[in-house]
Amino acid sequence: MEIVQLLPRLYMLSFPVGHAYLWADPAGLTLIDTGVPGSAPLIAGAIDGLGFRRSDLRHLLLTHFHEDHVGSAAEIAGWGDVVVHAHRADAPVIRGETAGPPPRLAEWERLLHERVRAEMPTEPVDPVRVDRELEDGDLVDLGSGVPAVTIAVPGHTPGSVAFHLPEQRLLFTGDTIARTPDGEVVLGVFNVDPVAAVASFERQARLDVEIACFGHGEPLAVHAATRLRAVAETLAR
Repeated sequence: MEIVQLLPRLYMLSFPVGHAYLWADPAGLTLIDTGVPGSAPLIAGAIDGLGFRRSDLRHLLLTHFHEDHVGSAAEIAGWGDVVVHAHRADAPVIRGETAGPPPRLAEWERLLHERVRAEMPTEPVDPVRVDRELEDGDLVDLGSGVPAVTIAVPGHTPGSVAFHLPEQRLLFTGDTIARTPDGEVVLGVFNVDPVAAVASFERQARLDVEIACFGHGEPLAVHAATRLRAVAETLAR
């Protein structure tokens, strides 16, 4: 795992499969997603290495129910006084009460999906409690007067959410938007509702953001809104 500082308070925890993000406020830490099962010790090591403690974690924000995002959530939720947030539509899957719907794969996605599945750990994902079921527009107080605005972005999963920090012009997209190894910004793959996924991309592209952080691929560190709007225009054609 690689730790990349994106802002004075923001760190990307980069895994071989996907990323988690750590927002460090004096009032406590916020973690966005948790990686695949078995990632908790690596995240704990990163927190310790940055001079914090696991018990400093206050919020765990889950962008959707897929195992490369909630895989270590159950262990991390037990580190202390942690509030686990997820959208109402994905919460039953995260809690293990029901199975999540499978993606509707385009023909070109099938081989990629098989390859990704083969690279995922085989250990099961432990169910995790959801303390707060989010709705579109809900605010999460990250400390020091910094709110994260919940943006409902269904399509990748029914309850996918993005988190927007307006003052910081910062966006966490989960898997609704991705970036390829060669830097191209694309619609996230493996969507349960491809039409809704495009609409959710377009909604995020209308936000005023300088930095966009993706579940897969390197973040856009400058002029993110301009790049997102250009891609949204191609999707609309």
